Amino acid sequence: MADSSDSVSIDMEALSLGGQEHLVETTYGPVCVAVCGDPDKPALITYPDIGLNYMFCFQGLLFCPEASSLLLHNFCIYHISPLGHESLQLGAPIISVDAPLLSADDLADQIVEVLNFFGLGAVMCMGVTAGAYILTLFAMKYRQRVLGLILVSPLCQAPSWSEWLCNKVMSNLLYYYGTCGVVKEMLLKRYFSKEVRGNGQVPESDIVQECRRLLCERQSTNVWRFLEAINGRVDLSEGLRKLQCRTLIFIGENSAYHSEAVHMTTKLDRRYGALVEVQGSGSLVSEEQPQAMVIPMEYFLMGYGLYRPTQSVSPRSPLSPTRISPELLSPENMGLKLKPIKTRLAL
Repeated sequence: MADSSDSVSIDMEALSLGGQEHLVETTYGPVCVAVCGDPDKPALITYPDIGLNYMFCFQGLLFCPEASSLLLHNFCIYHISPLGHESLQLGAPIISVDAPLLSADDLADQIVEVLNFFGLGAVMCMGVTAGAYILTLFAMKYRQRVLGLILVSPLCQAPSWSEWLCNKVMSNLLYYYGTCGVVKEMLLKRYFSKEVRGNGQVPESDIVQECRRLLCERQSTNVWRFLEAINGRVDLSEGLRKLQCRTLIFIGENSAYHSEAVHMTTKLDRRYGALVEVQGSGSLVSEEQPQAMVIPMEYFLMGYGLYRPTQSVSPRSPLSPTRISPELLSPENMGLKLKPIKTRLAL
């Protein structure tokens, strides 16, 4: 485990998430980790998508009272941000152009050093799109360190030609022109459904406006480096069948990665995987419709003895137990056999 002198802590009370940011030195460079909750509780680590950090990928979920109660009651959350994606409170310096580019494998290996620094054993993992890919790769390489996966709009295959070309265009724009208007529009389309992005007649939602502001402040070369790592990813499909940890996948109905999530579900062992489709949402379900994640996570965590249901159903939740597969709720299958389910949300 790294020496305590390798970490810099900054108070994060102003962020209303009640945590501290640590800058942890690793073999692959420093990485920012925000710790929220009681460190004596089981650990949940998170990993965001390209261009984002934990404050934007997961604050909607954690500001949802039911989800916040569920997660913070059971876990101490360790939000890992890719190098250069940390929050403005800690600062995200421009990474030198001479620094070697990290691969997806390097980013997955970096997580082990973070866990060792904090003295963590096996952890629960939650990631969004590119972050979901990194955590899935981590789970495949270090099976004993992962209790389960909660993935939002995950990637698992190598980029298609169309995605590779789109990412290359965005990569070149980032490298030569910075986070210009075209790049921001491409990233917003990656994150959100067109309903919240708005159009000529309907203004874009507050969440999109806030994300646009965040992207303006992000160091473009840092985003470029993470994008390059993800665009060079390999196909994980063949190894998914051997992934023995339970996996809960959320996918927005209007996500550009819908088929990717369905493909991943078909490759997972049916005893351990479940797919939740959230209607009327883009890829960033944890921000666009976080309430849709609450009840599936409740039943998912039952299998770990981390949640006990109450008699009443939260009025905030868009799901009800009658919309959960009966097989999933049976005592003998709880946490052992997850069935594909869908949410029914009004737009």
